[in-house]
Amino acid sequence: MDPAPLVAGLFGSLYGSFLNVVVHRLPRAESVVTPRSRCPHCGAPIAALDNIPVLSWLRLRGESRCCRKPISARYPLVELAAACLASGLWLKWGAAPAFAAGAVLACGALLAAALIDWDTFLIPDELSIGLALSGLLFSPLNPYFDAGPGGSWWLAPYWSARGALLGFGLGWAVAEGGEAVFKKEAFGGGDVKLLAGIGAWTGAVGAFDALMLGSLLGAVYGLWLLRAGKARRSDAIPFGPFLAAGAAFNFFLLLPLGWPFS
Repeated sequence: MDPAPLVAGLFGSLYGSFLNVVVHRLPRAESVVTPRSRCPHCGAPIAALDNIPVLSWLRLRGESRCCRKPISARYPLVELAAACLASGLWLKWGAAPAFAAGAVLACGALLAAALIDWDTFLIPDELSIGLALSGLLFSPLNPYFDAGPGGSWWLAPYWSARGALLGFGLGWAVAEGGEAVFKKEAFGGGDVKLLAGIGAWTGAVGAFDALMLGSLLGAVYGLWLLRAGKARRSDAIPFGPFLAAGAAFNFFLLLPLGWPFS
């Protein structure tokens, strides 16, 4: 059995541990580098042996060693999600390892953006604009742009920039149209910039696909909330998590939803 996907999953889990730090600190305008990981309850530094992705949470039975207060199950779930994404992306793009590594980083940024938006209704520019810039940087390696060995890699930055601009334009059009129809914000500025970042990685087709898939997922979730009596029609629902889910799907398969933009 090829061990590469397992190795990718291991590094993905470590990346997921870092993403937990990003999700906690970035909305608070804190450094994601220093200080090192601390208990979210009492602030005590977390020992290296207590910071092993997934395993430490299981070994400590979901409690902090220092103050014995519960640690959210979201921490190991994020690490596990990042590990699965890394393994899956390696299986998909292992023949283009540099792009596979970039795709893992991009999907991690999407995961962080989704969680932050879920918590705060905000998507930090560091993530959305960072996705756009990194998509342009990795474009000469991107198979979606006919790049890489034997491909037209010199045209890849054009296709990436085109995807980012069209993603931004689509998002802006939806935001303006939604506000005109519903008389309130239906698509936030963070969503618009996130869609631009998605387009930089998966092109104009990917931006359109992510918007359609995200809208479908968001509608299903909203209907479930209404039927379960957990929300009213006037309640706001963050769209970033569903947009990010559609974008992550794009890294594995582009559907022909956005064929007019190909």
